Amino acid sequence: MKIRTMAAVLAAKSAGFICRKMGRQGVTWAGKIALKINPNILEDLSSQVREKIFVTCGTNGKTTTNNMLCAALEQEGRKVVCNHTGSNMLNGVVAAFVLAAGPTGKLDADYACIEVDEASTRHVFPKIKPDYMLLTNLFRDQLDRYGEIDITMNILEEMIRTVPKMQVIVNADDALSAYLALDSGNPCITYGISKPVQKSAANEIREGRFCKKCGARLEYSFYHYSQLGDYKCPSCGFKRPEIRYDAYDVKVGEQLSFAVEDKHLVANYKGFYNVYNILASYAGLRTAGFSGEHFQDMLNHFNPENGRMEQFRIQGTGVTLNLAKNPAGFNQNISAVMQDKTPKDIIITINDNAQDGTDISWLWDVDFDLLGNESVRSITVSGIRCQDMRLRMKYVDIPAELEADVETAIRKRISDGTGNLYVLVNYTALFSTRNILKKLEGEKK
Repeated sequence: MKIRTMAAVLAAKSAGFICRKMGRQGVTWAGKIALKINPNILEDLSSQVREKIFVTCGTNGKTTTNNMLCAALEQEGRKVVCNHTGSNMLNGVVAAFVLAAGPTGKLDADYACIEVDEASTRHVFPKIKPDYMLLTNLFRDQLDRYGEIDITMNILEEMIRTVPKMQVIVNADDALSAYLALDSGNPCITYGISKPVQKSAANEIREGRFCKKCGARLEYSFYHYSQLGDYKCPSCGFKRPEIRYDAYDVKVGEQLSFAVEDKHLVANYKGFYNVYNILASYAGLRTAGFSGEHFQDMLNHFNPENGRMEQFRIQGTGVTLNLAKNPAGFNQNISAVMQDKTPKDIIITINDNAQDGTDISWLWDVDFDLLGNESVRSITVSGIRCQDMRLRMKYVDIPAELEADVETAIRKRISDGTGNLYVLVNYTALFSTRNILKKLEGEKK
């Protein structure tokens, strides 16, 4: 078996190298090739992790939370395997391990931080048997792929129960995630924000309106956004569980700040949702037994990548790239963009490939009317479904320029825009758009 493992690792590394030379990411291909050569490669390599394995699941925030936890563990001097790019299906998970392994198939890692697509947990959990699971939230996402949210919950509960000793670190403010974790019977650790912070301007869809235990309508004393908030069931008594890692003194603006366990944390990011991402990674680190004394040091150096509020500078224009793939995520994206009161241009790119979900009806649940502000000087719609996106903007009386080719749209706004550009993309548009921005960033004026 060792020979097959070595062959799988070498072939995967070669495939990854060739793909990168061709300007492609190449992660999933590396994983696919490794599995063809050795179907047990994931078990072989994950068993070499010396300490613990984390998996991160949930509808939104997986990549940022997972990468931040990885950075926090590295700040503690640990060696970590991580699928940084967000390739979270089986091939991507396999690739994270094979690309981290040496040519002999030996893995030098204390921890693994692995983001896993919810549907892919059925293929990943039995092979790596995680010690900890970070569960961020459960929102409606890719209806044609996942169906109703109950289907996703059923998959996750089934797989959580297959690893009964796995500790679930769960967002207590999400009634769906909290119920799932508590009902699984696994040991649970909670994080959340127990006090109201701000009133959302968005007219959002609330997924967690009904109690998963008895079916009665939940009562909320407040919402943070979407269904995240303080809830209780008037019928059966189900309520938000006591929060172990509670963020307080939360401030949201050009930067984020909050306190947890008497530690004051500051991060140069926008978007209230990032408070949850930071808090989740902190809870993960603490649950693993670390004090968190170096966590702020990690935040000082952590640079969101892979299209999560990623920054570029192109010919004097500041460009921010961010993923927005479902109503809850898009509304939070818009809120983050509108925190910037300076003049700005916006490009929205929507595709409908299989990984995006071919059903784009979710666009009608996004509060695009919040973009009707004088600081937004132009909106350009792009991508495969740019016509649908322009129609959506027309229904909120916001004019939008149509440019199907993403690179052309970006070049236009760099040449005649405000110097402040936000590019919001859904999933399959992310890596191609990032490559375009990287290319333009390297061009001389």
